[in-house]
Amino acid sequence: MPSTSRGLVSLAIGTATVAVVLELADIWVTARLPPSPYTPLPFAPEDVAGTAFPVFGAILVFSRPRLVIGWLLCAGGLAAAVNILSANTARLLGDHPGAWPVVGASWNACTLALGVLLPLLYPTGTLPSRRWAWVVVLAPASVAADWTGRLMGDQAIREWAQAAGSAAMTAALVSLAVRFARSGPVERRQLRWLLVTLPGLIVPWVVGDPVWWLASFTIPLIPAAIAVSVLRHRLFGIETLISRALVGIGLAIAVGGVYVAVTAASSVFLSAVDRFAGLLTALLAGLFFFPARRWVQRGVDRLLYGSTGDPATLAARLRRRLREADPGHGLQAALDVLREGLAVTGVSVTAGDTVVSSGLPGSVGREMALVWHGATVGTLLIGPPERRGFPAAHDERVIATLTPYVAEAAHAVHLTAALQASRERILGAREEERRRLRRDLHDGLGQSLGGMAMAVNAAMLTMRAAPDRAELLLAEVRAGMDAVGADIRELVYGLRPPALDELGLAGAVAGLAGEPVTVSGDLSGLPAAVEVAAYRIVQEALTNARRHACASKVSVRIDRAASLRVTVVDDGLGIRPGAPAGVGLASMRERAAELGGTCTVRPARGGGTEVVADLPCPGQETGQQAGQQEAGFRKARQPGAGAARAEPDRVELSQ
Repeated sequence: MPSTSRGLVSLAIGTATVAVVLELADIWVTARLPPSPYTPLPFAPEDVAGTAFPVFGAILVFSRPRLVIGWLLCAGGLAAAVNILSANTARLLGDHPGAWPVVGASWNACTLALGVLLPLLYPTGTLPSRRWAWVVVLAPASVAADWTGRLMGDQAIREWAQAAGSAAMTAALVSLAVRFARSGPVERRQLRWLLVTLPGLIVPWVVGDPVWWLASFTIPLIPAAIAVSVLRHRLFGIETLISRALVGIGLAIAVGGVYVAVTAASSVFLSAVDRFAGLLTALLAGLFFFPARRWVQRGVDRLLYGSTGDPATLAARLRRRLREADPGHGLQAALDVLREGLAVTGVSVTAGDTVVSSGLPGSVGREMALVWHGATVGTLLIGPPERRGFPAAHDERVIATLTPYVAEAAHAVHLTAALQASRERILGAREEERRRLRRDLHDGLGQSLGGMAMAVNAAMLTMRAAPDRAELLLAEVRAGMDAVGADIRELVYGLRPPALDELGLAGAVAGLAGEPVTVSGDLSGLPAAVEVAAYRIVQEALTNARRHACASKVSVRIDRAASLRVTVVDDGLGIRPGAPAGVGLASMRERAAELGGTCTVRPARGGGTEVVADLPCPGQETGQQAGQQEAGFRKARQPGAGAARAEPDRVELSQ
């Protein structure tokens, strides 16, 4: 700590020490005076102010030496201690307190520091605006006028000075309300501490002597609230203190009522076993404690925050809204309920490329990840609190209750967006395939068939006049028919490889690999889409291994259990670190993703590359039924199927 700060802290501690010593001296003086007619306590509210304000002021100065609020507490508390000690000393000596100038001067200093400057400068230590500077001028002017009237013996001047002082104090208190209405959430939270505790001093002061002594119990709350609001405002809220106080009072009343009721009942009905009545009463009161606490807490929450602050009510409302909304709008409904429960300006969720908002978040007050079954599905942004009487003290309970619903709704939005994107890809792929087929049929088959028709017409015209010429034309037609057949086979192969229908998945893959394929499980009855995806993935993996990785050995394994797993391992060069993914790798992943599966390309053990594709497929029974149909289809395609029963072609596979 710098030497200047150490000096300021020492001065504040010295001021608090002097004030406490003066109060101890006043206790000795008060003990020698007759009992006070307006307080049953052995001390006055001024004694409490002269002790509490300087002590908490020293605490503030110790933490923030240059904040003027701490110094106002020290100065005002010291002035209060000087005032009450000098007044009681004058009474002990038989003089009137008003005859001692120190009494009036100390009282003026106390009201100036604590009644005008403290509320005017709290909590930042600066004026709300320059327009309030007249209050700072009016307060000392009223003190000067009061002393002028005192010295001149002019009561009119003194009355004017008192009225000016009261106006300055009133304006200072009004400045608190103005600052509260115009400040941000942090400063408003600090102001709330003082505004809640201040009536405990103002009401007894306005009423006067009959109840002024009650301020002895409420005055310490004011400097304590100031210290907490300045130093710990981010950890504590005055609404939490009020909520817990009301819960404690209500719980004490409820449990006490149950105890009294059970005790009275036991004295009437259990007089014969009176020694056990007390134990029974305590047990029943203890059983009633936890449900009573829950009921009282819920009632206090509704009293302070209304129905929007009760997490159980918010959860029920959110469940109802989610049942009524479609998956695409469920997140919006969840955010609307969350914003109402937290009483913030707005909330928003970012899920991938989708942003859903409720209200106007503005500046982000809090940011948290939305987790659904261990996966992060989005980010929740919570805006600053709205301007209302009490922000929910149990925001954490509200967030903990509603965030899982928001995460599930965000996951539904993500799935909806993924489904829509998948539909768009499928539609786009279908239209592209139709365009390709149209182009191939028109430019290829159409032109070829048109040319063949023209050749047939020419052959018919020259058949008698030039048989040799007709024979050449027919030969060209025959060659064209062969070309058309090849084009048709190419089109069919592009839609679905014929080898899958002729040999099955294992045989077709073995034909691609050029060596036996390891198979585990029954591959019959696979959906056509799964067979084509597995075949194309293996085809692409083999192409990459032979063309780019220079592999000398490639092994393929197909396993069917809960899903179809295709594994292709080569001993090639492997994947270079940092190499961009090519079109082939993206194609394999897209084919797997279209079926709801995954495709992983990673380095293999011992070098090379390993491609693993997991594709969802139906159960075994469904597969067997479909397999029987597929076997019949293959049998019908074989030559001589109608004359004799032919065994289906098989490929030797290593099991």
